[in-house]
Amino acid sequence: MVYLWIPILGLIVGFMALVWSADRFLSGAASTASNLGVSKMLIGLTVVSVGTSAPEILVAIAASLDGNPLLAVGNAIGSNIANIGLVLGVTAVIGELPFSQTVLRAELPWLGGATLLGIILLFDLELGFADGVMLLTGLGIILYLLIRNQSNAPTDIADAIREELEELPEMTTRQSIVRLLLGLVVLVISAELLVWAAIEIAAILGVSDMIIGLTVVAVGTSLPELAATVGAAMKGHTDIAIGNVVGSNILNILAVLAVPGLLAPTALDPVALWRDCGMMLAMTILLALFAYGINSRAVITRFEGAVMLSAWIGYNLLVIQQA
Repeated sequence: MVYLWIPILGLIVGFMALVWSADRFLSGAASTASNLGVSKMLIGLTVVSVGTSAPEILVAIAASLDGNPLLAVGNAIGSNIANIGLVLGVTAVIGELPFSQTVLRAELPWLGGATLLGIILLFDLELGFADGVMLLTGLGIILYLLIRNQSNAPTDIADAIREELEELPEMTTRQSIVRLLLGLVVLVISAELLVWAAIEIAAILGVSDMIIGLTVVAVGTSLPELAATVGAAMKGHTDIAIGNVVGSNILNILAVLAVPGLLAPTALDPVALWRDCGMMLAMTILLALFAYGINSRAVITRFEGAVMLSAWIGYNLLVIQQA
């Protein structure tokens, strides 16, 4: 018999190792790309954007290969809900968050489209191989648009991205590759540990893998976004704080949700559609209302941040109560 404290300890260690290794993997990948002559803007828009979602992607792969795809599905959906409600909510309560023109004109519409695509594909309560291919195709289109339009990025966003990248340690190509590989290896191991711990906790508590993915795992894998977003806001980079979360949410749908579809097609419970996907859609719409409709300043105010945080807390209480 596995005592509850053992998987809880494994979960904590897994989260800590996941955050540590994701940082090493990201800095190693960015430095490697920079040493190979890739522009800083392109690194910021692609390598860094994808790298920040590495924990969710690795957890989804580990869960799917271990035969627990619902944990991966719950992580993708729950992370999107947590990113808006918890990450942006907490950051906005600390200080108002303005929407950059890039987010307003491109990234938010992309997030809306990706969210609708994900819900449409899940509407038959199945996530299959064809669904995964369609999600990855959407990701490919967005990455192509990012690369094609990199020269048109606003100056303030470009300067913020370059400043963030300049904070990375100076490394030779060999050092950066070693750092990248070390981060990747620890990412894989920590993801396996986290998935094992989550499955054990679900079994001991008698709840589904989906519930653990929506709550505990989603919060844990959203911690890097919380740290990055709060850090960006405190450094005065409030114009890219929302962009970090919006970009992460797009990747959660188009990359993370695609993984279980490709590796371990699965069926969903109807409650996952109306409660969980419904909440993900509602939070995305709420974010869009704050951007385009409720106030004319295109900012998330402290009050609106408190509303988002309260909605996230209420959702999690509902999930726990129903579990």
